[in-house]
Amino acid sequence: MPGERGRAPEDEDALPHEDALLVVRAAEGDDEAFEALVHRHAPVLLRLATRLLGSPTEAEDAVQEAFVSAWRKLPEFRGDARFGTWMHRIVTNRCLNVLRSRQPVTALDSVAEPQAPEHQVSPPRVAEAHAAVQDLSRAIQGLSPEQRVCWVLRELDGVPYESIAESVGISQEAVRGRVFRARRYLTEAMAGWR
Repeated sequence: MPGERGRAPEDEDALPHEDALLVVRAAEGDDEAFEALVHRHAPVLLRLATRLLGSPTEAEDAVQEAFVSAWRKLPEFRGDARFGTWMHRIVTNRCLNVLRSRQPVTALDSVAEPQAPEHQVSPPRVAEAHAAVQDLSRAIQGLSPEQRVCWVLRELDGVPYESIAESVGISQEAVRGRVFRARRYLTEAMAGWR
């Protein structure tokens, strides 16, 4: 999957076939097969949930709940989509439920910024960067949960529109519309930083 960084290209084609075999074995009650699926997909799903929720603790809970749900529903998994896509959809839905149930709070300043060499860091630049991150965090909070999910998947994870549509359960046109509206809103909200 294009949004899953860090995988060797030669492994990309083998994954769906290996996943399909592991899913069949896990659906038959093979705990080790399901554990292999968890180890294979958890890092990507955790990264996605953390970006969507802004809280590592909530992200871990969402991913764990998604895997518990998947384990229970595995015998019903028909294989219409790849296992990874199915899990993306479950995690995305869990995150949407969390986002809808709380006041939007995305602490982007909690993500560590890479440190510039000492000679390039000046107090005014640090203060300006901190203010920009705070403004962006506030702007992202202004997005609807649905827009935020589509924007994060597209802009931060680089997931293709087709995969986002499949994960979120809407049409590609709806995904494009949500990403477009999110971009426009964020551009307007951050106009002072241009």
